[in-house]
Amino acid sequence: MIHLTNIEKQHGSRILLQNAGMQILPGTHTGLVGPNGAGKTTIFRLITGEEEPDKGEISCSKKNVIGYFSQDVGEMAGRTVLVEVMSAAGDIVALGVKMREMEAAMSEPMADEAMAELLERYGEAVEIFEQRGGYDLEPRAQAVLTGLGISPDDFQAPVEKFSGGWKMRIALAKILTINPDVLLLDEPTNHLDIESILWLEEWLQTEFKGALLMTCHDREFMNKIVSRIVEVANGSTTTYSGNFDFYLQEREIRRQQLQASYRRQQEMLAKEEEFIARFAARASHASQVQSRVKKIDKIERIVLPPEQRVMKFDFPVPPRSGDDVLHLKNLSKSWTGHDGRTIPVFSGLNGTIRRLEKIAVVGVNGAGKSTLLKVITGNTDASEGEVLTGAGVTTGYFSQHAMDLLRPEDTVFQAVQEALPMENIGVIRNLCGAFLFTGDDVDKRIANLSGGEKSRVILARLLGRPLNFLVLDEPTNHLDIQSREVLLAALQKFEGTVVLVSHDRHFLRSLVTRVMEIDHGEMRIHEGDYDSYRRHVRERMP
Repeated sequence: MIHLTNIEKQHGSRILLQNAGMQILPGTHTGLVGPNGAGKTTIFRLITGEEEPDKGEISCSKKNVIGYFSQDVGEMAGRTVLVEVMSAAGDIVALGVKMREMEAAMSEPMADEAMAELLERYGEAVEIFEQRGGYDLEPRAQAVLTGLGISPDDFQAPVEKFSGGWKMRIALAKILTINPDVLLLDEPTNHLDIESILWLEEWLQTEFKGALLMTCHDREFMNKIVSRIVEVANGSTTTYSGNFDFYLQEREIRRQQLQASYRRQQEMLAKEEEFIARFAARASHASQVQSRVKKIDKIERIVLPPEQRVMKFDFPVPPRSGDDVLHLKNLSKSWTGHDGRTIPVFSGLNGTIRRLEKIAVVGVNGAGKSTLLKVITGNTDASEGEVLTGAGVTTGYFSQHAMDLLRPEDTVFQAVQEALPMENIGVIRNLCGAFLFTGDDVDKRIANLSGGEKSRVILARLLGRPLNFLVLDEPTNHLDIQSREVLLAALQKFEGTVVLVSHDRHFLRSLVTRVMEIDHGEMRIHEGDYDSYRRHVRERMP
């Protein structure tokens, strides 16, 4: 279907791909993985023709329809949500117009030969129109929008009124609605809540019949969707047959085998070189020495790839808080709309957060999860009720919008030092290094950092302080899978209390001991881990 052969690609002095190759075969679901900056997005752009390879060949049938969802959604304005989504299928809409024109022409008298030719063209058009889902385009667009969490009440709303995160959903809906032959998804779950992720999971497994290539930092999503992995690292591509967990196991096996082969080769070379050095001056051994020199010159040397850098972090031991960290007493919150109306978010919330608990706050998008976190951290006032903080509680808050509070002109070092003004330069540099800012990286300006890098700066500022109560709103959003695993391991060992909102099910399943669900403005408390909470939700569903 799509073949990349001996691809070379260089950005400036940096070589991204060298003799790289991969295949996208009909009906396959493939995950594209590798460290940030390895060239995953470049591969997408090569496939779509947005970039050209420096060398190599990309073969793709012109009949294949490619749909590409990227993190850059571009401008959206001047249309309603539904019209914006259907605009992605403009060629199908145009084909429908041509079919109606041909139908009108058929009713007019014409020569038999011309009619036969027209009927043949009409038959081809109908086949393409049916294959591309032209007859059910609008209901399909509506179903996709609903699945991605956009209410039918908003279908006729102008796209300009939606925030960046919601525009990402609209952009994703556009790509899914055209039902392409090849679907390229770059981080499709980044701006989705759990309900929308579950819907997308099911859609890709049951509805989508084409080939899929995607990057994703959600481990569970990857495991459920893909059956092949292509790793992009050190300029090359390596294919693994299996899901993400299989890839991790197989990659470790291959790494160990390569290291063993490298050690054996180094031992053999050392012996040969020792023989050559020992007998090089002896005429009686000249032929043997020359033979061994030729032998080691012909050997293809095994090169070990550099180890992938990952975050390395352990929390400082926090001061002990009281056994009761927080009491919520009849807590209510409402906002005042632009028209002066009062918009209730939640009301009458009661509960206690106890020391060492790891609590997930869950609920559908817009239920008030982030608002509750703002109230309990004092970043917004409650409309009614109160939040009582226990003895010795020191709170740290990671907000979805925390990256916007960083000063663009600051360096990484300055941003971290500001949060820890009493620490010396060595401690700050070590902390930056733990979050993958080493050497000259600490002098990078915040304005020049990627979303993942900014997220790591915020985490370094927060987690380097001796806090015993962490309130985290989507802390994994811009982190790759390896960084998420490091953060998860650190939180599992953390000797304090955690309340978090996250749509990463693997993260929640591995950490959470208690669940607070906000549903229609009320709170239900589930005394158990995340898996038991999901079972409870399924049991109560009609």
